[in-house]
Order: sequence, then C-alpha cells, then structure tokens
Amino acid sequence: MKKALMERLKAFLHREDNSTLAGSPASQQEVAHAQQQLGVTFHEDYVHFIRTFGGAYAGLAVYAFSNGSSLGNETVVDLTLGYREQFKELPLAEVLRTGYVISMDGSGNPIIINQSGQVIFCDHDTGEIKLLADSFEALIEEHFYEW
Repeated sequence: MKKALMERLKAFLHREDNSTLAGSPASQQEVAHAQQQLGVTFHEDYVHFIRTFGGAYAGLAVYAFSNGSSLGNETVVDLTLGYREQFKELPLAEVLRTGYVISMDGSGNPIIINQSGQVIFCDHDTGEIKLLADSFEALIEEHFYEW
C-alpha cells in the first residue's frame, strides 16, 4: 500500500479516541494458517494492512484475526467459511471458494477479495456480483476519511 495512505491510517487509528477501531497486528503464522484453512493466497495489500492494524476500521470494517473491539470477534476465516456454507448452492459459491470475505455491508452482504485481487460485493438476495474496487488499496483510498 502507498506510504501516504498508510501514514494517514496510522495517524487516525493510533489516536487515543480511536482505540476501539484497530486490533492487534496479525502474525505471519496467523496469515499462513488462515490461507491454508481457506485454500487461498491473501493479496499483498490486505496482508500489509492486517499485519499493521489487525482487523480495523478504514472507512469500512476490515476483518482479520484480532479486530478492534468496535468491529466484533468474527475473523476473516469465520466470515469466509460461514458465507461459503450459506451460499454453497448459489452462483456466488465459486467466487467464495476462490476468494475471502474481508467485510460486510449493512445488509449482511459479503465484501470479497477475489483471486485476481479485485474487491467485489455479492448481493445475497439477487445474486448480483458488483466490482467495488480494482484492489484492496483502491477500496481503502475510496472509503477512508478521517474525522
């Protein structure tokens, strides 16, 4: 991820009044174990983010292993396996099998990084798959605003 974006995120997430928005940085072992469990390779920008902030808020909740307390306890593994089970009979199943869920929208729809590194949204009611960003970094750049 771009240095300037990471510096903005650090300044925001490390403020005392935002202490509930960032978790504990992910370890290399956690990353490797999760990738093995899910049968995927996490994309470099996502790994950089979670190795720096853990699960954290960056304009949207980004789940990892140890999340900020305001995000909840679900991990990227929990979310991905849960959605894989829930949608195993739908066209979304292939996207979920080869990608991983990093977030959800307000309606409980998964936000996924696919095997190409694109961030996509899957509407569980209609089955629609929509491109949100060409990369994780682009997603964060588009959604992150300091307050």
